[in-house]
Amino acid sequence: MKKLALAAVLAATASTAMAGSYAKDDVVMEPVVVVEEAQQSSSSAGILIPLLLIAVVAAAASAD
Repeated sequence: MKKLALAAVLAATASTAMAGSYAKDDVVMEPVVVVEEAQQSSSSAGILIPLLLIAVVAAAASAD
């Protein structure tokens, strides 16, 4: 029983001793700056879908 208690104490102290990392404390991580480029939109981008819709409707009307 004493061996079991000794093993439990050693396991508890060993796990708390290894809780930290191996890295040095003087390492300073610089923040990463993320810059997203804005998409350049064309002035005719908003008119493209309605023009395609009108073309499809005109093609369907002329087919009849």
